[in-house]
Amino acid sequence: MSAPSFAPTVIRRIRITEWEYYPPEQGSVMEGIFLSEDSHTRQVVEHLSNAGILHIEELRHGLRIRATSWVGRITLDNIEITIEPKILGLRLLTLVRYAYGLRNLDLHGVSSFDLSEMSFLDLLIHQLVAEVDELTRRGLRREYIRDDADLTLPRGRIDIRRYARDLGRVSTTLPCSFHPRTIDTTLNQTLYWGLRHGSKFTSDPTLRATLMNRCLLFEEDISSGRLNRRSLQMARQNITRLTAAYTPALRLIELLMGDEGVNLEEETDSLNVPGFLFDMNRFFQALLSRFLSDNLPEFIVMDEQILRGMMTYDPLHNPQHKLMPAPRPDFVVMQGSKMVAVLDAKYRDLWEKPLPREMLYQLATYALSQQERRIATILYPTLNSSASEVHIMLKDMVHGSHAGRVILRPVNMNNLADLIDGDRNEEERRCHAKSLAFGSER
Repeated sequence: MSAPSFAPTVIRRIRITEWEYYPPEQGSVMEGIFLSEDSHTRQVVEHLSNAGILHIEELRHGLRIRATSWVGRITLDNIEITIEPKILGLRLLTLVRYAYGLRNLDLHGVSSFDLSEMSFLDLLIHQLVAEVDELTRRGLRREYIRDDADLTLPRGRIDIRRYARDLGRVSTTLPCSFHPRTIDTTLNQTLYWGLRHGSKFTSDPTLRATLMNRCLLFEEDISSGRLNRRSLQMARQNITRLTAAYTPALRLIELLMGDEGVNLEEETDSLNVPGFLFDMNRFFQALLSRFLSDNLPEFIVMDEQILRGMMTYDPLHNPQHKLMPAPRPDFVVMQGSKMVAVLDAKYRDLWEKPLPREMLYQLATYALSQQERRIATILYPTLNSSASEVHIMLKDMVHGSHAGRVILRPVNMNNLADLIDGDRNEEERRCHAKSLAFGSER
């Protein structure tokens, strides 16, 4: 009797772009693609939609997908969906390195053409490989770790207590306590587990082979274990002046773990799906935070500063004693003790896409809460070189007088990457930072 044959699973690969809408029109990539009846898959799709991460609907002619600010890759049964940011290649790599304090290392075997075709996830993994190679070249951190063993050839210090306890037993060994110097440290364990973690997410066979090759360098000397948030926290606690070179690699592993995204494999046992989705809102906020802080030396840029006292319950009419949520804009720019700008980073191209009313209401509240300037600004990313500021006037409904202003200010990502990576002088970067914070006011 011949063995039964099984047809190989065919993976349907879908590549889409952030903030785009993909209906199952005739001839489109979505036509004829449907989800399985598996309840687990349906739960994942519902979770992604409810969380506003990725909206997937099954229609008569196929899937309708609406992407948001989340990028990465997720596999649903035999469907692999890759969501890419609009800015790709070397410029994206420049911005990611700058935002997260990564080093400008060569990605061996990667050309400019490869970079333009590389997914955001693979870009992070390539950078992790480069960071590990740099640490290996410098020499991995070694530490003396205590070990106790019965040795034929004594090493270290003979354990007299154990020797006395076993004195009546005939043996050719002596109990010894010694301290071998090893690379099996918390930091190197985290590197090894991080490489193995990354190999599960890439769909590039060459990159996966590279990751496994790097793992072989560690395999014989590193203890078995599993990467999780606790082990990553322990590695962070081992960062000192002598081990600061490990910081960029740990930051990348944090990102791959879903520190600023959704790693569905780690989120919950009920959603054990291979995938990684990263919120570009957090990246954009980190990028602007560093650029403004680096290039506004005469100001203080405060991240997510609470606007205390802006709203409060009347103590005479708050029977349940509820606490009022305090508004928290992404950036408050201070000059001395004076607040001179309120800025919010929104990762949505408002030159190409409409302004959601919840964004407008939020910024209008920030503007009207101020005593003097009454201006609040949305900083949004764009690749359109013709994008310019849009001002929305807030008026007193009774008298029609000016009450405040909401400004939509574009951040050209190509120009920002050139400023960060190019030969521009410090004065140009400072001027650009002031134009982002204050527009034409200063």
